[in-house]
Formats: sequence, C-alpha cells, structure tokens
Amino acid sequence: MGIRAAGGGCPARLRRRLLFLLELCSWAAALRGNDNSEALPESLPSAPGTLPHFMQEPDDAYIIKSNPIALRCKAMPAMQIFFKCNGEWVHQNEHVSEESMDESTGLKVREVFINVTRQQVEDFHGPEDYWCQCVAWSHLGTSKSRKASVRIAYLRKNFEQDPQGKEVPIEGMIVLHCRPPEGVPAAEVEWLKNEEPIDSSQDENIDTRADHNLIIRQARLSDSGNYTCVAANIVAKRRSMSATVVVYVDGSWEVWSEWSVCSPECEHLRIRECTAPPPRNGGKFCEGFSQESENCTEGLCIQDIENASDIALYSGLGAAVIAVAVLVVGITLYRRSQSEYGVDVIDSSALTGGFQTFNFKTVRQGNSLLLNSSMQPDLTVSRTYSGPICLQDPMDKELMTESSLFNPLSDIKVKVQSSFMVSLGVTERAEYHGKAHSGTFPHGNNRGFTTIHARNKTTYIQNLSSLSTRSELRTTGIFGHLGGRLVMPNTGVSLLIPHGAIPEESSWEIYLTISQGESSLQPEGTEVLLGPEVTCGPPDVTVATPFALTIPHCAEVNSEHWNIHLKKRTQQGKWEEVMSMEEETTSCYCLLDPYACHILLDSFGTYALAGEPISDCAVKQLKVAVFGCMSCNSLDYNLRVYCMDNTPCAFQEVVSGERHQGGQLLEEPKLLHFKGNTFSLQISVLDIPPFLWRIKPFTACQEVPFSRVWCSNQQPLHCAFSLERYTPATTQLSCKICVRQVKGHEQILQIQTSILENERETITLFAREDSNFPTQTGPKAFKIPYSIRQRICATFDTPNAKGKDWQMLAQKNSINRNLSYFATQSSPSAVILDLWEARHQHDGDLDSLACALEEIGRTHSKISNITETQIEETDFSYSRQNGL
Repeated sequence: MGIRAAGGGCPARLRRRLLFLLELCSWAAALRGNDNSEALPESLPSAPGTLPHFMQEPDDAYIIKSNPIALRCKAMPAMQIFFKCNGEWVHQNEHVSEESMDESTGLKVREVFINVTRQQVEDFHGPEDYWCQCVAWSHLGTSKSRKASVRIAYLRKNFEQDPQGKEVPIEGMIVLHCRPPEGVPAAEVEWLKNEEPIDSSQDENIDTRADHNLIIRQARLSDSGNYTCVAANIVAKRRSMSATVVVYVDGSWEVWSEWSVCSPECEHLRIRECTAPPPRNGGKFCEGFSQESENCTEGLCIQDIENASDIALYSGLGAAVIAVAVLVVGITLYRRSQSEYGVDVIDSSALTGGFQTFNFKTVRQGNSLLLNSSMQPDLTVSRTYSGPICLQDPMDKELMTESSLFNPLSDIKVKVQSSFMVSLGVTERAEYHGKAHSGTFPHGNNRGFTTIHARNKTTYIQNLSSLSTRSELRTTGIFGHLGGRLVMPNTGVSLLIPHGAIPEESSWEIYLTISQGESSLQPEGTEVLLGPEVTCGPPDVTVATPFALTIPHCAEVNSEHWNIHLKKRTQQGKWEEVMSMEEETTSCYCLLDPYACHILLDSFGTYALAGEPISDCAVKQLKVAVFGCMSCNSLDYNLRVYCMDNTPCAFQEVVSGERHQGGQLLEEPKLLHFKGNTFSLQISVLDIPPFLWRIKPFTACQEVPFSRVWCSNQQPLHCAFSLERYTPATTQLSCKICVRQVKGHEQILQIQTSILENERETITLFAREDSNFPTQTGPKAFKIPYSIRQRICATFDTPNAKGKDWQMLAQKNSINRNLSYFATQSSPSAVILDLWEARHQHDGDLDSLACALEEIGRTHSKISNITETQIEETDFSYSRQNGL
C-alpha cells in the first residue's frame, strides 16, 4: 500500500506542473495579442520554488528633448518578466529580454528592458505622472517592482524672481531674492559675484541655503559688486539679471578741536572734519556744522563804547521800558477795579477767525459767595493763553483750571462776551486690570462742568501733580508652556504667546501696557507717530519661539507714500529703529494690515510705529466723533468735536475722558482721510434750527493748522462749540457738523438728539468680544486645533519639488516678503500659523485657511469640519460657540 501511494503521487505532481504550464501559455498568448487592456492575474497557482527577487528595479527617469529612455528590470528566479505602464500591460514585442543562470545558486536570472518615448508620455493624461513597473513570475507566484515615474525634463527661460540691486549701509543685512525658473527636475541654484562662484562654506557671513536666496549677515565694503543667480538642471542652465549691490559708509564727525584764542570781536572758534570715517560709495555727508563759534568775553574781553551818543541812546531805551511797565501796571489795576466777576473771558474770535486769546483772572476778595466768611486770603492768580480754541485734550484744560483749584468759591460765574463757552474740568485717567467697562456713558454726570467744592479742594490740589504725568492702560496674565493670548480690551492691542514659547513646567506673568497722553517717542524730521506706545514684559526673559504683538495704526498703507518703521525704546530711554517695513531682516518680522501691524519678536520691550511721508499723498486716517452735554447754564448745550488717530486706543482715551465729564456720543464716528499736503482742517456747525437755537456769528467755524493735526503725537484734537436755546421748552437739537480738510476729504455728521438724558438714544461704543476675555490660556486661546496645526506643520515644513511647501503656505496667506525670516525658524509653518492666529483673532476664519490649503492641493476638506479623536468634544463645542 505504501509503495502504491508513493508511486501514485508522481502522476499528481506532473498534472499540477502541466496545468501550471498550460495557464502560463495562455497568459503569454494574451500578451502577444492585440488587446493590451486585458489584465493578467496578479499571481499564479502555487508551485514548488521561491518568489522572484528583484536584483534591479526600474528607476525614475526624465526624457530630454526627443530622446527615449530605457527602463530595466532584473529578477531571480524568474520564468517571465513583463512591464505594466499606467495600469496596462506593455505588449510583448516591446520587451527586450535576456536570460542567464546564477552560478552560485543555479537559479534562472531574467533581465528585461523597454523604451518609453516622449510621445507616449505626452499622450498620457492622468492624475499622476506617467509610471511603469515590472511583474516577475516564478513557480511560487509573482512579485512586483517599485513604480518608476517618467517625466519630460524642461527648464523655462524666465526667472520667477530676479535679484534686485540695492544700497546697504556697512554692517547692514543684504538679502538678494532668487526664484529660479520652473523646471523638471527642479533647478539647482548657485550664486556668482562678479562672475565668480560664491562658496558659502568658506565664508560664515554668507548663507545661500535659505530658499535659493543669498543672505549676507553683515555687509562689508568688499561685498559690493554684481551678483547673478544661476539655475541649472539636466536640460539647461539659465542666468538671472545681474543685481548691483553697493555697500556705503555714512560720514561721521571727528571730535571738536580745541577752542581758538579769543578774537578782537570777542569770539573764538572750533572746527571738526568729516573724516571718522569719511563717506564712501555714496554715503551721507556728516550732519551738523563743521565750524562753531561763541562769545568768549567772560570778563576778559570788553568792547569800549566808542562815543557818548551810545550812552544817551541806551539811557533813553531804559527810560522807555520803565514808562511802558508803569503804564501796564496802571491799566491792570484799573481793570481789576472794574471787574464784576471772579473770571473774565475776553473773546476776540471775530477778529482772529476762531483763534482766540483767553485771560483767566481769579480774584480773591471777600463776598457773600464764600463758604467761610472768615476766609479773607489776599491772593490773585492770573494766567493768559493765546492760541486756537481747539485744545489738545485733556492736558490743556487741566492747565486752564489750575488757577480755579485754589479758589474756595462754591460756584464760579463766567462772564462770556459771546455765546461761545470754554468747558473747564479736570479729567481723570483710566487703568485696566483685566476688567471690562460698560459700552455706554453714565447719565446724570456733569462733574466736568460743575464747580469744585471746598471740601474737595485739598484732594484736587494733592492730585494736581499727578495730572501732568503720563498714565497708562495695563493688563496682565499668567501663561505656561501651552501659550495663550493677552488682549487689552477695546484698544486693538494684543499679544499672542505660541505653544512652546515658554519652557515646560514654567509659568510667567506677562503684561501689556499702553502709554496714554503724549508719547515719549519724539519723531525726528518729518516722521509722525502712527500708533500707541506699547510695552510688553517682563523684559528679562527669552522665549523659545517668536511671539506676535499686534499694534493698531492710523496710516493708509501704501509703500509709495509711506516709509514706516518699527522702533524700540532702550533701557537708557532712547528710541532706536528696529526695522523698516520694506527691509529684509531675520531679527523680526512685521506684517502691515490696513488697520494694524502684526510683529513677530523674540524679546519683550517697548515698541511704537513711526511713519515718514514720502509724498503729499500720504494719508493719516482720523476718526471724527461728536459728544454733547448740558452746561452749567441750563439754556446752553455744549458740543465737543474730536479728531483723533483712527486707532481703538485713541478713541478709548477720548471715551474715558468724556465718561468722567458726562458726555454722550451723539453720532456714530466717521473716518476722515487727512492728507499730508500741509492744508489745514476746518470744523463747522451747520443748519442750526432758527428761532430755537443760536450760536455766535463768526464762531460757527473753526480752523486748525495742519501741523496741529498731522503731528498730534497721540493727543486727540478737541474743538468746543456752545449752543444756546431761546427757551427751556426746546428739548430737541438737530444740526450738522462738517469736518473737512482744505482741498481734501470731507465728512458730515448729522446730529439728531434730545438734550434730555432720559430721552436720549444710547449709541454702543464697543462691541468687540475681547473685552470679556482679556486673558486666554491654553488651547482655547487658539483658533486652529493643536492636532490639525501639527499635521499642517509636518506637511509643509518638508521641502517639495513642486514648490508645495511652507513658502506656498505663506503666499496663500498674503505673506510675500522677507521670507528669509521664516527660513531661519525651526518650523517655518508654525510661525506662519502664529501670524495667521494674530491676524484672525476676531473672526477666526478657518474656512479661508482651508481654502488656501485646498488651492495648494494638500487637503480637500475644510478644517472647521474635521473631527479629530484627539480633540475633546467639549473643547470643540466651546470653540464654535465663541466664534473660534
């Protein structure tokens, strides 16, 4: 039985072998046929042996011009090898096959190659590149090789961006941009200086690795020259336009020489030369004078009076001065004796067209209005002001009330020669400590226009010194490794601390402050301050990744009209320029949006934006707001028109002052485009209802010089108008406020209000949600979920031959300049997303980000609809409810 079984097994093995050969023949016949679309089976019936092992697989190839390329494949053991291209079998006639025997193993080795032509690749239209792979058969089954792509090689002629010539100060940074022509394979770039190759490995000051750009960290005189970007691949080599770089040296003054001996004219001189160093390569010549003189008498050099007539002349002049002084004293005493009230306001607006001289005289004399009749001080305080009625609020008003602070009267009567009244009051400052303020003004508060009672006199006198100092808004928060966002409510100022910027297991108290009043930055030359002075701290810590500081500005952004700079205050209190908006630097990054500047920084400190107008078309955006309230006289109603920089913090300062004076916003503020064309600003009250209200002739229009508006230095401009009712029965006021720049933009504010506070319509001042959340920490502070952010960074930080990397991510988010800054970061995509978070803190428009990613071709779904298992449902719901 055992012999029969063994003998019967041999025919069975033969039958299986025959069946295998028959099936193989049928597949071979299919390959010889005309129908290449008939798919062969992926594997054969099992048979004794091993699976084929590829000794050579097809490599990616490029077709140059019209030359075909050969794809090769070698496998062992292999009975047959066939190529499949783009999912279809290649005809057998197109295969060239060679067969050999491996001497060490005795197994059959088969090598096959095919040719692919340019026409075949051009005729293929599919979602992928043209590809081929080989399939090898053995007795045991089949094996597949890797897919080899076949692409047509080319290199376009024109560079996407040629390097641009520039002039750079010595030790400044030079960044030459180069974006090579589109090509397959991607072109490699090298730089030439004066036709000689640049080897960055031999010079640590030069970096050519950052996205094909050439970076010279500190310019030297020897770096001047002609630079050319050369791009090459296997097809061709292209040269860019040459860029001429000039490194210049500005001249500096030697130290002054010693003073010369005193001349007969009682003067001595000293000189200095512009040679330390002298200007080179077009650098600026030294500023200031090269020669200086001064009087050197000091009792050693006395010129004689040549004749007695000079003595007589000087004696006469002295007598005239004494006579004039006596006359002035006499007139002053006479007017004091004729004064009927404690304060006189002398109005000369009819002659000066809105610019008036005020003489405030507070006379201390016994009368029935004294709170304490025993008080009989003999003190007279007098102060005279000459200038326009439009006052810079609130410091000018504080100065004007200084004399009244020492007056113990329970009430002060004001004699006004016209219906035009000056509103006097001491305003207070506001300070934030992470709390929200009401969006409307309180009613029934006329503190700014009532008198100062005796019991409050001491308090006001003690606070007088503090009124002259600058106050600030301030908010703080505690942040850790997860980062967060710190917002100054209703000011447009915010600070974004990215995830990982603070070391793990550390917590920092970070603060934001905004200086109010006049800024400590005094612009130089034609520069003007464009936004608030912002301080973030603490200054003695260092972050691991850049944080984003957002500062509002009032410039109408146009590089042809403005040259905008970021400035930082040093520890010594001086201001130095950090960078210009058009400058290329790797120390920080500034992105200028229409109403705010987003700054990526590595160090805390005090920062401000200053702008230098390049042409008369430079525009500052001003916000025009009208406030009103009843005056001390029940028949009078005060209108106050403010023209301030169009920044939320400037408006917040005005609102804070008006809140303390009982003012009410009468109309939604409007935007005025104020040009730097040296023309003045006119403010006028129009269409006052006759027989109901009146205003003094010639005072309905006030004009403010250009310099007062243009160089306001964050001080809101304040113009006051006083209207008088004919009868107390009039409770409605309708008029127009016209604010216009001569030969410029004009805005009309329609006033329609009730002067009775209980009937007055309330206008909401601030509607921003950030007032409710000044401090946000952890994941809830960010719009992009952390897991999605990580996936985006992992995708775009990796270089891609088709350019679909972080540079494309930056371009789709309107970040088109100074890309060298991102190239120096460990994760460029993360910093780009931080900048996106800073720009979209209010809208959180994830759909726009998803659309940008879809355009790049890396994702086909909206981020806002992605459900991540790593994100807790509660966090996601919170984000959606809060507009995140």
